[in-house]
Amino acid sequence: MTSYCVVGGGISGLVAAYRLRMALGDDAEITLFDPADRLGGILRTEQVGGQPMDLGAEAFVLRRPEVPALLAELGLSERQRATTGVRPLIYSGQRLHSMPADTVAGIPSSGASVAGLVDDVTVARIEAEPGRTLHWTPGSDPATAELVSDRFGDQVVARLLDPLLGGVYAGSAATIGLRAAAPAVAAALDRGAPSLTDAVLGVLSQVSTGPVFGSLHGGYQVLLDELVARSRARWVRARIDTLEPGWILRDVTGKQWGADAVVLAVPGAQVARLLATVAPDAAAAAGRIITASSAVVALAVPADTPFPQASGVLVATGEPLHAKAITLSSRKWGLPGDVAQLRLSFGRFGDDVAVRTGDDELLAWSLRDLADVFGIAVEAIDVRVQRWIDAMPQYGPGHAGLVAQLRAGLPPALAVAGSYLDGIGVPACVAAAGKAATSVVEARGTQVAR
Repeated sequence: MTSYCVVGGGISGLVAAYRLRMALGDDAEITLFDPADRLGGILRTEQVGGQPMDLGAEAFVLRRPEVPALLAELGLSERQRATTGVRPLIYSGQRLHSMPADTVAGIPSSGASVAGLVDDVTVARIEAEPGRTLHWTPGSDPATAELVSDRFGDQVVARLLDPLLGGVYAGSAATIGLRAAAPAVAAALDRGAPSLTDAVLGVLSQVSTGPVFGSLHGGYQVLLDELVARSRARWVRARIDTLEPGWILRDVTGKQWGADAVVLAVPGAQVARLLATVAPDAAAAAGRIITASSAVVALAVPADTPFPQASGVLVATGEPLHAKAITLSSRKWGLPGDVAQLRLSFGRFGDDVAVRTGDDELLAWSLRDLADVFGIAVEAIDVRVQRWIDAMPQYGPGHAGLVAQLRAGLPPALAVAGSYLDGIGVPACVAAAGKAATSVVEARGTQVAR
């Protein structure tokens, strides 16, 4: 019987195992290695205030097809839900502002769209941008802050881009490349858009209406459970420490397993260690992908707590708060019940807040930030603290080139999947996992034919 091993039991590993089972049927042994007490990686659903709540990734982009297609395939489409349509706010200058409309990843399409959030000088600079010569090299990938600050000014970066990218990547516009933050804008510039304004307007003209984000009734655990059941993979609670030629996997105790093909669905740093012997060039590329850590404080509070009608609050750079974002989950998803759920996120690239700050201090920070932002004292009925250490890959300038080098350096019957490759969101992880499974199945088929 052919043996396939998947290292890593997050969403990427589970999708890879499921895709392997669908391709190979019962005529394959699929073993999944993960040392955690539960499968799912950064997707984690807990009971908060007696209701399920996601403490890792909580949403997926509806305009990408991967997750809705997977849910349909698994018979879970009825579990899909969309946001209520309420929009986020931005906390800047120690007060709340409406999130500007007509932006792409926070990059505005006009000065008028951000009036009130930035000063008059910045508004005038944005309005004049189409008349300034733009020097753009097709295929280039500058840091997002480098381009936007030059064209629109530092206030746009601090008050729009940093809050958005801090929420997605636990990074900033200075650490995230344009092709990761706003790929459609980069593509428009490649095609010859004469200004950043024109590039953004061109992207907006192609954007369909309707909800942007979706999630699952019951949380991501519903999807994880179905993938586990469908993959019928044998779960070995072991941390794979080394990968040797001939596809020999060893755990930290020295116990070994053999495989005909392997999918590595673990973070980039672990991939770099595992590939050191079997694919040194790929290992070097993986080792250059840096990460950030974050922490989530999830709260259940009385349902009548007077929060605004908004999906949450993004915090501008330099504000006197500890949290980088507040998600009003019950407002965002229209959740009924006797409690309201919300979560606060902490930690950015370059700090150690998620590592060094205790649970009690994170809770105290949360209650203080909520009072400062909303002007109300919040009663916490239930609390969960979740830390994600080195779990947020930074898609720096030139990231796609690193990933291409990594994949090019892999031998046949070995593939990679994970949030550090083609996108940090769940849809990109689903796509990369399917690509990895297809790769090793085809490689193994070619080897057998020979």
